[in-house]
Amino acid sequence: MAAENAVIIKRVKKGDHGGHHGGAWKVAYADFVTAMMAFFLLMWLINTTTPEQKRGIADYFAAQSISQSTSGAGGVLGGTVLGPTGGKAGGTMSVVQNQNPTMNNTAHAQARSRMRGGATQAQGTDPASQTHSDEHLQSALPSAQDGAFASAAEAIHQAMQTMPDIAKLSRQVIVDQTPKGLRIQLVDQDGRPMFRAGSATPMPYTVKLLQTIAKVIDALPNRIAISGHTDGSNFDGPNGMTNWELSAERADASRAILESSGVRDDQIYEVTGKAGSEPLLPEDPDAPANRRISIVVMREAPPIPPHIHP
Repeated sequence: MAAENAVIIKRVKKGDHGGHHGGAWKVAYADFVTAMMAFFLLMWLINTTTPEQKRGIADYFAAQSISQSTSGAGGVLGGTVLGPTGGKAGGTMSVVQNQNPTMNNTAHAQARSRMRGGATQAQGTDPASQTHSDEHLQSALPSAQDGAFASAAEAIHQAMQTMPDIAKLSRQVIVDQTPKGLRIQLVDQDGRPMFRAGSATPMPYTVKLLQTIAKVIDALPNRIAISGHTDGSNFDGPNGMTNWELSAERADASRAILESSGVRDDQIYEVTGKAGSEPLLPEDPDAPANRRISIVVMREAPPIPPHIHP
């Protein structure tokens, strides 16, 4: 009887399939994928941003409370807007203003001298410190203008790239900085001249180039000088026209296009024809590249404060 009433316990051993670890690994994997995406996004941004944009980002995260860049935007045009109102539509003010054509360096020096000897001393400021401030301003102006010119050059290149019909002319547009200012040259190439042969009539793509350049110039306060150049070969045109008249007429035709595209009349400093007197390639005076239009955005002296009178 005891054997019949015995309790039998049957133990079943389950197979070991590694157990269940939960979903913690999914969280770790998601964090890894997110970090990799952020890393590659950072690499892409570094490769696509311009030096000016990198400088603006660096200034934003700098310890100083005021950005070191000349504009809060730090973009290509330094916060200005391309349009009929140019830089006046932007939210910043350039440190370089329009210069009165009759104002020369002597007048500026006299005004600064009066400012140091009059208004500055009246406010109890040390003349020595004021002199140091003026010297610091003078040293900072070239770098500020260089930055504005670099932004303008980048704007011209970017504008050309967005227009397929003139993007192929990029090799015929030379933009560089000279002691006189930012120089923009539109040069001829074999089979692709900027003007019709022996004429001051611009080609259609030349008109578009000048219209694009005009939008960038209109965003700057500086005045411009326009000069026309020909090659060194002799030219006998109608009514006794020579290379001198031809280069001058081409320069004036360029001026008319720039003004009709937004450049203000008071921005035009001079329009000259230089024939073949300043070849781009002196070793080859008859080269097509010597036939060109040169537009120089001039370096401007600092303005006199409005409360200072000569």
